[in-house]
Amino acid sequence: MSAAEGPVQIQILGGLAVRHDSVVLPLGTPKQRTVLAMLVCNPGRLVSVDQLVDELWPDGPPQSAIPNVRTYAANLRRGLEALVPEGEVLARVQDGYRLHVERPAIDLFAFQAQVTEARRLVHSDETTAVELLSKALARWRGEALAGVALGPSLSAQAAAAAEDRMLAAELYARLQIRLGHYDAALPVLRNLLITQPLREPAHLLLMRALHLRGDHAGAVAAYATARRVLREQLNIEPGDELQHFHRRITAPEQRPTSRQRAAPQQRAAHPNQAGQPAAVPAPTGQPSPAFSPSFLPRALPDFVGRTEAVEHLLAETRRASDLASAVHFIDGMAGSGKTSLAMHVAAKLMDCFPDAQLFIDLKGHDLAEVVEPGAALAALLRQLRVPGSRIPADFDERVALWRRELAGRRAIVVLDNAAGSEQVLPLLPSGPGSVVIVTSRRRITWLDGGPPVSLPVMSLDEGVALLASAVGAQRVAAEPEAAVTVVQQCGYLPLAIRLAGSRLAHRPTWRVADLAALLAGNARRLVHLASGDRSVAGAFAASYESLGSRAGRLFRLLSVHPGGYFDGLASAAVSGLSTAEASAALDELVDCHLIDEVKIGRYRMHDLIRQFSHELSVERDCAQTRDRALVDLIDVLLHLSYPIAEDLEAGIVRKYVTLDPPRLPDLLAATAPRTTEWLEEERSTLVALVVRANEGGHHEHAWRLARVLWRFLYMRGHYDDIVRTHLVGLDSARSAKNGAAVVTMHNYVASAYLRKGNYDDALSHVRAAVSLAEQRGDFVNRERCRVNLAAVHWIRGELDEALRVGLEGLRWRTGHDDKELHASLPNLGLVLAQLGRYDEALRLHRLHLYLGRQLGSQFHLLNALGHIGAIKSRMGRHDAAARALRAALALRERTGHRFAQAEVHNDLGIALRGLGRAVEAVQHHETARELAIEAAAGRGQLLRGGPMRGLDLA
Repeated sequence: MSAAEGPVQIQILGGLAVRHDSVVLPLGTPKQRTVLAMLVCNPGRLVSVDQLVDELWPDGPPQSAIPNVRTYAANLRRGLEALVPEGEVLARVQDGYRLHVERPAIDLFAFQAQVTEARRLVHSDETTAVELLSKALARWRGEALAGVALGPSLSAQAAAAAEDRMLAAELYARLQIRLGHYDAALPVLRNLLITQPLREPAHLLLMRALHLRGDHAGAVAAYATARRVLREQLNIEPGDELQHFHRRITAPEQRPTSRQRAAPQQRAAHPNQAGQPAAVPAPTGQPSPAFSPSFLPRALPDFVGRTEAVEHLLAETRRASDLASAVHFIDGMAGSGKTSLAMHVAAKLMDCFPDAQLFIDLKGHDLAEVVEPGAALAALLRQLRVPGSRIPADFDERVALWRRELAGRRAIVVLDNAAGSEQVLPLLPSGPGSVVIVTSRRRITWLDGGPPVSLPVMSLDEGVALLASAVGAQRVAAEPEAAVTVVQQCGYLPLAIRLAGSRLAHRPTWRVADLAALLAGNARRLVHLASGDRSVAGAFAASYESLGSRAGRLFRLLSVHPGGYFDGLASAAVSGLSTAEASAALDELVDCHLIDEVKIGRYRMHDLIRQFSHELSVERDCAQTRDRALVDLIDVLLHLSYPIAEDLEAGIVRKYVTLDPPRLPDLLAATAPRTTEWLEEERSTLVALVVRANEGGHHEHAWRLARVLWRFLYMRGHYDDIVRTHLVGLDSARSAKNGAAVVTMHNYVASAYLRKGNYDDALSHVRAAVSLAEQRGDFVNRERCRVNLAAVHWIRGELDEALRVGLEGLRWRTGHDDKELHASLPNLGLVLAQLGRYDEALRLHRLHLYLGRQLGSQFHLLNALGHIGAIKSRMGRHDAAARALRAALALRERTGHRFAQAEVHNDLGIALRGLGRAVEAVQHHETARELAIEAAAGRGQLLRGGPMRGLDLA
């Protein structure tokens, strides 16, 4: 279940507790409480066993650490199952655990949501903002996670929660002061100063509240207290703002009148952090030469590759005009190295932009934590040492101050992990002199400037170099092939390569080959691409969480698609969306760099993202949903392929395959008919779907799709694909107990074995087909198979047997079923030609040509023309032979049929030699040789001088 059903409430503030109605969950041992705390502080997110071990034993785990963690988690699962029997609250996922509880059910996150909403309302509805802050602060019953043993991660989260409470309390007091509710502000501030006595903004707010309510002596005493605490504990004087306010209130003329106390908001046009009136300050002009703030994270000392991108960004910076600052956008999939590239370029530019180097993580990949532009401006201004009291509350004035502060500075500003243009635009300088580098996992649009630098994965050389920088050049140089395998298994993704390298670097006894073996073909590869709190899966998860529901569902269900490439039709089929809805969802996935659009309407998913998508779908989608998505996809592609097969085989395919009504008729009705070129484009997907259908138990779909694809694969020379699909189809036909389908699969897999030169297997399958058809009393199919049996005998050099079987089949068809006479003619003609009976062979091939015209079959026409040309050449009629063979090649060129292309070129070379045109003859023989090698056509036949010349099987 995605969330616990019922009123599950979890308390973090003031101690850890889990309640369901009136029942409280027993928390168990101290370490078990820590495990629960880690899960509660990360609701809906995968918490790995390694993270839990690090939290429980930060100084080094015992040997029993992992079993102990498993025990603690199992105890919690049992307790939660007893507490909430109607749903799975705690799930074991991959190598970790996930707590399925909505964030509002946890008091800390409910507090944060109320504070966030209050901040949004500060400028429009102060009263409602105060009410929300009051409710939020009331949630605090004590320190976060009080009584829980805290490791490094929970300590950081508890400290962050305390900081959030402190800021919320100050905001509450500031708003109460602005509204004239001084008495409401005082207790909150005094309580805050008990726990945070060094907090100067709180002291300032307390002084202001006392001063405005008329307690002048109390305000002065509050200053004295603040000064004493700061001097005793830090040996410093109060800050400028405290001292300035103290001087102001100790001047008699500054004491507020009763009228001023009653209506302070009339004077407070732009209050600062202490609630006092303040106009937007004038720009400081040139920065102080003694102050050059640098907040950039450390650039990677071993930065590798991306040479073209680095040179482009540096060149574009140099080309920036005198009227505007340079603004660069870097986007790419999670883990592609966007931030590393930005830091590397920024480091190279520091000498040219010495006045300030600023950095902020905008957290655009996490909608729950995305930094609002106003908050980002405040943070950047504070990096420039602008006092908080000078930062305006009004958003537009804050933007204006930011841009004035940058004016006259030569500064670098890195805006990392941007969510979109709305977040970035207010942060851009309005004048020249600076450079801004924006990174994002999303494609940012509607921004001025040049096109973004979209980072692809690394090249192989770059990936190997990055691995060498992580594990040592000597280890990589000693095992170059294994290093290449590691990079390939990491999908050339920089983050994955770094994490894999980190794993290897900490295991000095491992060889590079050991890591390669661990990753190669590992269904849980993502588990091994992690180090500490960094993981490839975690990076992908952050991108996924930003998706809408439709795009998220499509992303998960695309994992059932077995091909490397897919289109909008396949996306609609697996997801159940309309084509328009699927197109919009695909655009969202492209924008988030979860898929790539390789050409218009054609998409690709990175291997590691596909694995993440699969694991996510298995976790979140039920098996029935995934199975339905697969069958719908197969069914749509089968119905689109069927008319093409009918056209290629002149309707013969319907004698073998009858389709059920389509599962998605509306989608098919909205889809234009496909062509053989579409089959070629989707070939790898269709072949893989035959296998996937068999594995999923959809046996009728498996063998039907194999048979529908046969003629296309045969004509294009994809014999390995025929073997693969038809052997799988044979297994499915047997599983479905479909005797006719078993005969069909035996018969047609023989065609590929014959073309591949595997004559023993071809003979075995054809004999099996003939025998099974006879046992079933299916004499029509028996004779179809006997035609192929004759062809196998011929190619094995058993000419008398081939002639006997071929003539028997021809006589049977003449007396019983002459509708498929064309299927018996070409192979019998080849046998007669081999026996030197050219006139008889030519009559059969001419009859084949006639029947091909009657059927309108391009395949039979080009095949018959090739046979006629070969016979005429052997009869010494080279000129007529060359014409027929050129016609056969032209028809192949026009239709894209590559069947027996090598043999026809070889025969044309023979004819041209007979005409004395040796140069042209050599060209065709060379072409024949290249085609034979390329397509493995007639392996061991054409190259040995025993041509097959378009041998066809029925």
